[in-house]
Amino acid sequence: MKSYQDDPIVQKNRWWVLVSVALFTFMSTLDSSIVNIALPTISDNLVVPMNQVEWVVSVYLIVVCACLLLFGKIADSVGKIKIYKLGTWIFTIGSLLCGINHSFAFLLLARVVQAVGASMTMATNSGIATEVFPMNERGRALGIIGSFVSLGAIAGPGIGGILLARLPWSYIFWINVPVGLATILIGSHYLPQDIHASHDKIDFSGFISFALLIVGLFGGIFLGQEVGYHTLIPLLLFALAIISGVAFVWLEKRQAHPLIVFSIFKNKMFTISLLTAVLIFAANFFANVVLPFYLQNARGYSAATAGLLMMVFPLLMVVGSPLAGYFTDQVGPAILTVIGLVLLCIAGAGYFLLDLNTPLASFIFASALMGVGNALFQSPNNTTVMSSVPVENLGVATSLNSFARNLGMVLGIASATTILYAAMSHNYGQHVTTYLTNEPQVFIYGMQVTFGASFILCLVATIMTVYRYFKMKKAAKN
Repeated sequence: MKSYQDDPIVQKNRWWVLVSVALFTFMSTLDSSIVNIALPTISDNLVVPMNQVEWVVSVYLIVVCACLLLFGKIADSVGKIKIYKLGTWIFTIGSLLCGINHSFAFLLLARVVQAVGASMTMATNSGIATEVFPMNERGRALGIIGSFVSLGAIAGPGIGGILLARLPWSYIFWINVPVGLATILIGSHYLPQDIHASHDKIDFSGFISFALLIVGLFGGIFLGQEVGYHTLIPLLLFALAIISGVAFVWLEKRQAHPLIVFSIFKNKMFTISLLTAVLIFAANFFANVVLPFYLQNARGYSAATAGLLMMVFPLLMVVGSPLAGYFTDQVGPAILTVIGLVLLCIAGAGYFLLDLNTPLASFIFASALMGVGNALFQSPNNTTVMSSVPVENLGVATSLNSFARNLGMVLGIASATTILYAAMSHNYGQHVTTYLTNEPQVFIYGMQVTFGASFILCLVATIMTVYRYFKMKKAAKN
């Protein structure tokens, strides 16, 4: 079988290939979180209520998750690099359209275009790196991609706040255009031609049922937050999700070339690594949702200062992830993953202890631990996922890995806000759906309950990973 690792030109340019893939990974992930801080501005500018403007974020996440498996399978069928290149163009055009201040409906449509392009690049990025880089450098390459994924997911509010302090909201989208064009030029020069393509038929019936599952589930979650989970439309959407999920499994088991080969989940290392990724990304987004309220409303810092403080976490991720990737190549991913998760548990406990009088240094220390812990976890875990499947399933593995991250983001956003406001309502004695200016202790109570739940997610992920680690050691001895 042909391999990029036997091609001297590809190997000479492999780091330029990674530059293209990593930069676009950053942009596509960034756009799932950068919009949050601009929602009040967009709401005022387009004269749209806040409960409706939230769909600027939601529709992007829903479309990305719905399309990931489809484009992973198409990438395996026709070539990962073809799909990746097409996705970069679609995402860049979508970003340009998003910044055109026309109407709310136009913005939502542009976000759909942007999300389609993002899902094409997310479904192929790790697969391209896995094929291009030799085994002794794969951890470093996947670590760099992992660092840009996490940087994009977590740095959104900080970068968005800095941009909005000087520029109109359109620029949170338009900033993607020059970077996108630059990476397209780099990719056109350095990305090789596809050499792996299965030419399998695409399972569109499976895609439709899976897309309906995602739309029903996430639509029910987001609408339920607005109107209540006991109302008719969210209940109908959840019913649609259940029916579509059953139909998806039934259809996939009868397809010659399904979107998901369910036997891939028999690989316990692969499956547990995906589950821990969901839990950790959810825990990260608990912090992403709650900390802006804590820093700006409860502690009184400006948006710019709060944005800079929230950059501690992602900046340490950027520094730490390539180093974690290097050490993954040297000592293997298992022990680094466990150490990273233990640090995340300690950081989660630090966030749980935050109150109105917590020294700023304590907050920075907890955020630094979160950054280092994520660096030590994400890179080795990404390597474990991508190295545990055969080359013909790399597209599906990449799309499932990206799906796990995006699922964690959505669940983190939905769970954090639900838990926060439920705890605040319990403490205040009546229904609360916003920060109460004259009752900061109500928010602190809700925040501590929310971070308690986040800590539990990290603890469960740690226990699962330690169990996997000891099972691996036992199997190796036998």
